[in-house]
Amino acid sequence: MIQVCGGMFASLHSAALVGVEAVPVEVEVNTGEVGDLRLEIVGLPDKGVKESEDRVLSALQNTGLRGYETKTTINLAPGDLRKEGSMYDLPIAIGMAAATGQINKNKLSDYLIAGELGLSGGTRAVKGGVAIALLAKKLKLKGVILPRASAEEAALVKDIEAVAVDSLDGALRFLSNDPKYQPLPPRDENLLLTADDGEPDFSEVKGQIKVRRAVEVAAAGGHNIIILGPPGSGKSLIAKRLPSILPTPNADEYIQILSVHSAAGLAFQDKNKKWRRPFRSPHHTISDIGLIGGGSIPGPGEVSLAHLGVLFLDELPEFRRAALEVLRQPLEDGCVTVSRAAAKVTLPARFMLVAAMNPCPCGHLGDRQKECRCSQVHIQRYRAKISGPLLDRIDIQIEAPALSIEELRNTQPGEASKEIRQRIEAAREIQRKRFQDQPYACNALLSGKALRENCALDHAQGDLLQQAMEKLSLSARAYDRILRVSRTIADLANAEQISTAHLLEAIHYRSLDRR
Repeated sequence: MIQVCGGMFASLHSAALVGVEAVPVEVEVNTGEVGDLRLEIVGLPDKGVKESEDRVLSALQNTGLRGYETKTTINLAPGDLRKEGSMYDLPIAIGMAAATGQINKNKLSDYLIAGELGLSGGTRAVKGGVAIALLAKKLKLKGVILPRASAEEAALVKDIEAVAVDSLDGALRFLSNDPKYQPLPPRDENLLLTADDGEPDFSEVKGQIKVRRAVEVAAAGGHNIIILGPPGSGKSLIAKRLPSILPTPNADEYIQILSVHSAAGLAFQDKNKKWRRPFRSPHHTISDIGLIGGGSIPGPGEVSLAHLGVLFLDELPEFRRAALEVLRQPLEDGCVTVSRAAAKVTLPARFMLVAAMNPCPCGHLGDRQKECRCSQVHIQRYRAKISGPLLDRIDIQIEAPALSIEELRNTQPGEASKEIRQRIEAAREIQRKRFQDQPYACNALLSGKALRENCALDHAQGDLLQQAMEKLSLSARAYDRILRVSRTIADLANAEQISTAHLLEAIHYRSLDRR
């Protein structure tokens, strides 16, 4: 290791995760102070940060460097932001080496540094590699120094050097200009494109032509959908194949998706290196905090992990009422605000809700082959678990009838996902061109003036929709959603104007209202 005489103070850049975003943290190390020999970490650290002392000292010793020899103070600024976890091990160790003159300080100010250290000096991945790289880019730094797994995520961010280090020694050698240690090459986006082989495909779905059509409309416009049907009708089977027909996310969307997952601590492993939208399917026993996000320092929940993808809730009435009601804000606003004593955080949550439920507690209401034994009171109580305001936010409600024996015996494959996705991407391209100057790119987000301009009806269509509204006792929110779905159906048909047939199909997708 290069030995360089230096001063008694060192400062370097690090970060703290707040929600799914990284905020700047300055790590200041001052040694040579008068007083008892000890290491003091200040700046509102939690227990995990305070425990870094033992890890850092052991890592320094096993790397062949000295620890502190006088009273040493480490300040994590700003002091009013709570710091948690082990991500400050690496910057603290580098700062101590720099403050005691064991490495050159010249490159410290160019990089944002984070990472956990093992006792041997090896590094371990930390959460938020993408968010940390985005912060470094915002601060106009040259790059980031991170453990390898985290640096591989950071390498997806353009115009930022991502330096992968497997040990403290590797980080110090890079800072000492060792030519063997270089930043990772920028990741080629094409490497993340994968084939559809082995993934669930719509060709495996038997029957359910109307449901398949409704799901195609939902995917084309980004609409929320609920599928109502008896057990075995294929509700979950269809829902789990939705990712195979959703349009491929662009580079910016993929970075957003990866940033949320990285902040949640989900590893960037080979099986996840694909341009696919997330599909989250939490169990019905999930708490409202697990669904919406939280923690002492709020982190992402399932709605944020489904950002720009699909949140699938199977057996919707089995979810706790409180958990379902917290969905109303993200469904309307595309984000969720979580307030805790430590912080108030706004998390992204622009997802497509896909829900499935039985028509009654036993599941056989309307079944042609099995008799329903539920009383009307039980059926009403079962459906009342889903509030009217939540149903209003679901654009498409479709029934999936029980499959006949003939349909089950049919061995002819259905239409493949690849063919369906081509139609959906063509419809999304129409929407991108239409909304190129707007902050949204799909019909499900239409509102206000843009909704009236792009979903205009003639007089006869207006009368038809009014009659349907009065007969079904629909709310004003349902009125807008029918217009949005009509616009998507027209886009799938490559039609400039909404026709009466498009409007009637959209009205048909209000099954629960009709009941």
